[in-house]
Amino acid sequence: MKPPLSPPRLDKLMAKFDPAILAHMVSVPQPTLVEGAYLHWDELRHRPPPEGLSHEQWWLGIKMARMSQYQTLPLLDKTGRPFVFAMPEPVLRGLHFLDRDTAGQILTDSPTVTTPQDRDRYLFSSLIEEAITSSQLEGASTTRRVAEDMLRQGRKPRDLSERMIFNNFQAMQRIRGLRQERLTPELVLELHRMVALDTLEDPSDAGRLRDKDDIHVIDQRDGEILHIPPSAPDLPERLERLCTFANGSEDDSPYVHPILRAVLLHFMLGYDHPFADGNGRTARALFYWSVARQGYWLMEYLSISNILRHAPGQYARAYLHSETDGKDTTYFLLHQLDVILKAVDALQKHLREKAKAARATEKLLESSIQELRNRLNHRQIALLGHALKHTDALYTIESHRRSHAVAYATARADLMQLAMVGLLMEGKRGKSLIYTVPADLHNRLSDLNPGITP
Repeated sequence: MKPPLSPPRLDKLMAKFDPAILAHMVSVPQPTLVEGAYLHWDELRHRPPPEGLSHEQWWLGIKMARMSQYQTLPLLDKTGRPFVFAMPEPVLRGLHFLDRDTAGQILTDSPTVTTPQDRDRYLFSSLIEEAITSSQLEGASTTRRVAEDMLRQGRKPRDLSERMIFNNFQAMQRIRGLRQERLTPELVLELHRMVALDTLEDPSDAGRLRDKDDIHVIDQRDGEILHIPPSAPDLPERLERLCTFANGSEDDSPYVHPILRAVLLHFMLGYDHPFADGNGRTARALFYWSVARQGYWLMEYLSISNILRHAPGQYARAYLHSETDGKDTTYFLLHQLDVILKAVDALQKHLREKAKAARATEKLLESSIQELRNRLNHRQIALLGHALKHTDALYTIESHRRSHAVAYATARADLMQLAMVGLLMEGKRGKSLIYTVPADLHNRLSDLNPGITP
């Protein structure tokens, strides 16, 4: 990736232009957006400027308008200058949609999520998705199917990629129990230790701040240095400052919306890069801790990494735009709000698909044999719905237990019952029982109700 071109220095621009032009810019309100977008200089310079203005004059007017709206954060860059943020219309609009859509309405209105057991199942799947895709962003190469089977069956990881995903999953589960806790440096180190365990060149680097300045953020495709983090001796104080910000309240000044606070926590840990490796995974884990702590419980069901992995260049560019343009974090805030909104849309689509699949499965499961209908529970129906879409799936008592958060005996009874009625096939792998999907599952379900066509 080619780093973005830094904007011209404002003091040089102001010295360059006639005072009358500057006075006109101050007296006439200038827009902060260009066709609705919060553009960086590196993007603006490729757009045609308004008639009568050069690109530099255009940029100066926009930048002066933005500066009048900046709010200063208690977060500092590596030279000690504070980061700032603005609240242009796209930020306000994004926050409005998220306040509305992450208040729980999606899940409580969904016909597929009607019980605590349903919610636990969706949350488990979401944790798996985030664990896998967050690790893939940092180089894990295991396929999703293999990784998902590992987590559902509870088996030990077999290589570095699986270990990264396994660790991430453990950390995401740990965060669920920390939503009432205040963030401390010790807690950040604990989370890093969890995500980095047995994945680092030097195992002792897990759970400790780096003590060297040889860690740079590099584009893996061309080796370009994108970011040089703050010096190692400054990291303890910077982490203390970050925790203080993370624990802030609505009474702080400036007021920072809870979702923006979570995004800025993500941003700063990535900017500081306090660990030898695993910074991105730790930063995204802290985002989830922050939104959960501040009451946005629906965020637990979203996978932001699944959206980020489709456009990793935009993710890196949002960091670089914020760093190179006067420490303006608005670029990163806008990028992350867009990512979160896309994740909400993905969840809505997923729930619609699940509702459709659940209705189809329930239709197939309707049988003239009332006794069988009464014996099938919501966990068995959910498993059969999954089996209908994944004919090569393999189920174990442990994977079923973990997916539905039930006791071992309950999971065993569910699977044995499905095997008894012929809807799963029971076998053995070593000493463990395994259950596979019959090739003619659709027909077997249809046979329970001859009126249904497979």
